[in-house]
Amino acid sequence: MAARSHVQDPNDRRLRPIYDYLDNGNNKMAIQQADKLLKKHKDLHCAKVLKAIGLQRTGKQEEAFTLAQEVAALEPTDDNSLQALTILYREMHRPELVTKLYEAAVRKVPNSEEYHSHLFMAYARVGEYKKMQQAGMALYKIVPKNPYYFWSVMSLVMQSISAQDEKLSKTMFLPLAQRMVEKMVKEDKIEAEAEVQLYLMILERLGKDLEGLEVIRGKLGEKLTSELQSREMKCMVLYKKLIKWPECNALSRKLLLNNPDDWQFYLSYFDSLFHLIDAAWTPPTDAEHSLEGPVTCHILEAINFVEERILNEEPKGSRRLRGPYLAKLELIKRLRARGTNDEYRLGIPEELMFQYFERFGDKPCCYSDLRIFVDLLSPERHTQFINKLMEVVPLSVSSESDLALPGDIKAMQRHMFVIQFARLLGLHEALDREQKLILVEELMLRYKHALEFGKSCLKTELQFSDNYCLFAVHLLLDIWRQSGEEGPLWQSLALLEETLSNSPSSAQFKLLLIRIYCLLGAFEPVVDLYTSLDAKHVQHDTIGYLLTRYAEPLGHLAAASQACNFTLRFFHSNQKDTSEYIIQAYKYGAFEKIPEFIAFRNRLNNSLHFAQVRIERMLLDLFLEANVTQSLEESIKAMGLCPDEDDIPWDNLRDNRDLTVLFSWDPKDSELTEGQRETSMKEERTWLQIRSLTLRLVCALATISHTVELKNSNRTTENGVASKIDTLRYLIQQLECIVQTEKKKDKQVVQFLVQGSPPARMITYLESTSCWCQINAFHLVIDVYELDASGLEETLDVQNRIANDFKALLGQLQELFNSKCKGSLLEANKTNYTTRPELLENLVFLVETVCIILWVSYYCGNVLRPLKSSLQKKKKKKKEINFAMPIVFSGFQDYVAGLQNFLSEVVYHIKELESALTALKFEELTMDGHSAIEGEQKFSRVVRGKIQSSYLRSLQEMGELLRKRLDTVKSLKI
Repeated sequence: MAARSHVQDPNDRRLRPIYDYLDNGNNKMAIQQADKLLKKHKDLHCAKVLKAIGLQRTGKQEEAFTLAQEVAALEPTDDNSLQALTILYREMHRPELVTKLYEAAVRKVPNSEEYHSHLFMAYARVGEYKKMQQAGMALYKIVPKNPYYFWSVMSLVMQSISAQDEKLSKTMFLPLAQRMVEKMVKEDKIEAEAEVQLYLMILERLGKDLEGLEVIRGKLGEKLTSELQSREMKCMVLYKKLIKWPECNALSRKLLLNNPDDWQFYLSYFDSLFHLIDAAWTPPTDAEHSLEGPVTCHILEAINFVEERILNEEPKGSRRLRGPYLAKLELIKRLRARGTNDEYRLGIPEELMFQYFERFGDKPCCYSDLRIFVDLLSPERHTQFINKLMEVVPLSVSSESDLALPGDIKAMQRHMFVIQFARLLGLHEALDREQKLILVEELMLRYKHALEFGKSCLKTELQFSDNYCLFAVHLLLDIWRQSGEEGPLWQSLALLEETLSNSPSSAQFKLLLIRIYCLLGAFEPVVDLYTSLDAKHVQHDTIGYLLTRYAEPLGHLAAASQACNFTLRFFHSNQKDTSEYIIQAYKYGAFEKIPEFIAFRNRLNNSLHFAQVRIERMLLDLFLEANVTQSLEESIKAMGLCPDEDDIPWDNLRDNRDLTVLFSWDPKDSELTEGQRETSMKEERTWLQIRSLTLRLVCALATISHTVELKNSNRTTENGVASKIDTLRYLIQQLECIVQTEKKKDKQVVQFLVQGSPPARMITYLESTSCWCQINAFHLVIDVYELDASGLEETLDVQNRIANDFKALLGQLQELFNSKCKGSLLEANKTNYTTRPELLENLVFLVETVCIILWVSYYCGNVLRPLKSSLQKKKKKKKEINFAMPIVFSGFQDYVAGLQNFLSEVVYHIKELESALTALKFEELTMDGHSAIEGEQKFSRVVRGKIQSSYLRSLQEMGELLRKRLDTVKSLKI
C-alpha cells in the first residue's frame, strides 16, 4: 500500500508515517498520527481517509464510513485520497462507492487517462457492463489506443452474456460488437492476438462458424501464436461444428505426422474416419481431397497409417512414444463397438496390451493408459493374463525372505502395475478372507522392503512404495464391507498412521485416514489431518465436505464452528477475488477468460457446499449461544435473518464435491456411478431444505417473541403479527411435507465406496424421532399463540390441548433418548473392538432438539407468565381465595420440572459414558493376531489413543452445552 512510484506532493512526506503504521498493522498509532497531522493541516483529505482505514481495521466501521463520506462529498482529485478511499471501500465491501468517486474525478478532470481507466475498472468490479462500454469509448477518444477500444467491445459481449433476453443478445449487442471489430479490421488496425481472439469469440456466439474459419485461415489467423498449434486446434473445433469431416480428418492426419504422440488428434482422426465411412464419402478424382490435404476414408488406410506410426517409433532409442501403440488398441475398441471384422488385422488385444506392458510397464502412467481398454480382454482369460504379466516382472528371492522382491524402482513399478490390474479385473474380489489377509501381509512386507529405494527422498516427497500400503488398506476395507467387523478398520488406521510417518506429505494417506476415522466416529484427529493437507482456494469447495460433513454430527461443536467460518471466508472472498481476476484479464487482453471467471464465480455462489455450510454455521451459532450468552431474538437480529426470505438458489445449486479424490483400482462395476452421484446430490439437497426450514422456523419463533405485548391489541394484523404466525404455519407445513415424503421412500443401504460420498445426515435424522419432536414443538407455539390472542376464558379446549402437548413432548424426548442415545459408545475385548458412532450422531440430534424445545418453552413462559399474573390480580380484586387455576399453568409447571429432570438424566448419562471410556484404559489393550499386520504396536496405540480422546472431547462438549441449557431452565418457571 505504501509503495507508490512517484513522489511529487510535499504532503507525501507527512503521510509516510501513517502509511507505514497501516502497513505494519499498527492501526491505533496510524489513527493517532493522522489526528496529529489533521490538527496542523485540516484540509489534508488523505490523512482523514487514512484515519478512516485505521478505524475500519479496529472495528469502528460506522465512524470510518462517516469520515470517508465527508471526504468523498468534497469530490477529491488528488491521487493519494482517491487511492486511499478505493482501499477503504474495498475493505468495507462497498465497491459501488468507488464508481461514484471516479465519476466525480472524471467530471473534474475530463482528459485524465488514469482516472478514466480507474473508472472503467471500478465499473468492472460491480459488473456495470453498459457503463464499462461507455467508459471504454470515452477513454479511446482521449487516448486512441487499441486496448481501450477493445475494452468497450468486450463490454458489449458481456452485456450480451448477461442479457436475460437471448434475442436481444443476438440481434443488438453481438452484431454491434462485430461491426466495431470489423471497422478496425477494414482500417487494418488489428495489432494483438487478443483482439483476434475477441473477434472469434463474437463470431462463435453469433453462430457464424464459417466466417470464424475464414478469419483463422486468413491473415488475422497468423496472429494466433501464444499457444502451440493454436490455429490448427481452433480450425479442428470449427471443422467438427461445421461437419467438415474430410478437413477434420486431413488436419488430424497432418498433425499426427508431425506429433504422433498427441492423443487428442488420434481421437479426432478416428471420429472423422467413421463419420466419413458412415456417410460413404469418396475423394474427388480430379481435385485435392480437402483444403488440409489427403483424407483417410477406409479402415484399411487407417490401420496402415497407425502401423506406420509404430514402425517409425521402433528404430528410436529410449524415448519411445506411447500414442501410436495406444492408437492401435483404440481402433480395435471402436471396430469392435461397430461390429466389423477388421480388428483381427491389428492383432490380438491381449497380446498388444502385454507388449505395451513390456515397453512401458515401468512407468506409473501404464495403468491409466491400459485401464480404458480393459474390456477388450475376455473374462475367462483374466487370470492367465495376470500370470503372463508376472512372468516378465523381474523379482528375485533374497536370503532374508522367501518372498520374491524387486531389485530396483522400475521392477517395483512393474509389479505394482500387475497388482493394480489384478484388482481392476476383479481378481481380489474372488479371494476369501484368509487369502486377503495373507496378501495384505505380503503387500506390507513389499512396502517396507521398497522403502530403501526412497531413503534419499525429502519429507515433502512421496515414497515410491506408497501404493503397496493403499492396496493393503483397500483389501482390509473389502473384508470390513463383507464381514461388518470393525477389526479391519482399526488395522487400516494403524497401517496408514505408520506409512504416513514415512510419507508425511501423502494426501492419499491423509484422505483415507479422514474417511476411516469418521466412519468410527472420531473427528478430533481429522482436524489436524485436514489442516496438514493445506487445501488451497477452490479445494475448500471440492473436498471441504470431508471436514464439515462430520464435525458437528460427531459432537465437535467448537471445531465445527471453526471449520464453517474458515470455509465461509473462502466463499465470501470469492466475489472480491474474481473481480480482481476480471480486471487483470482486461488489462492483459485475456478477453476469452472473462466469461470463464464469471461462470466460475457463479458456480461457487451456487455451490451446494456453500449453502450447507452457511446454514449449518448459523444453526450452530444459535445452538451454542442463543439464550445462553444473549437472547434468541438478539442472535437472530445480529444474523440479519428473516423467516420470509429464502435466498438459497434452489434451481441453480451445483454439486462441486470431488467424490473421486481418492485413488481406486476397483473393477468398473464397483465404481461410483452417475446415478449414485445424482442420488447423493438429491439427498444433500433435501437435507439442506430441512436445515434451512429449521433455521427459518427458529427465526419465525424469535420474530413472534418480539411482539408478545401486541398480541391482545386491536392492531395485531396491522403490525404484521398475524402474518408472522402464518409464516410459522406455512414453514411447519413445508417441513412436515418433506419429512413425510422422505419417510415413505425406501432407503437403500449406501455401501461405502473409496470413491463416493459420505451418507447424508438425513438418514439418521429420519430414523430418530428428533424430527417429530421438533415439528411438534413448533406446533405447540401455534396453540400457545392462539391462547394468547384469544384469552383464557374462550380457549378451554386449547388449554387442554396445550397441557397434553407438554406431556407428549416430554414423552417423545424420553423415547428419543431411551431408544437412540443409550448404550456404550465403545466396547473392547481381547479379539475385537466395537464402536457405535451413530450414538454420537443421535446425541447431537437430541442436543439440537433440546435447544429448540427450550426456545419454544421460553416463548410459552413469556406468554403464560403475564396471563397467570393477570388472572391472580383479578381474583385478588374479587377476593376469591380458593379458585382453581387453569390446567395450562399447572401443566407448564409440571412440564418444566420434567424437562429439568430429563436434562439432568441426559447430563448424568453423558458423564457415565465419559467415566466408562476413561476407565477402559484403551491404549493398553491389544488385538490378538493383528500385530504382524499392524506393524509396530506404537501405531496401534496411537490410533486407540486418538479415538478415545476424540470420543471424550465429543461427550465433554455436548455435556457442557447441556449443562448450560439446564442452568437456564430455572428461568422458565411462572
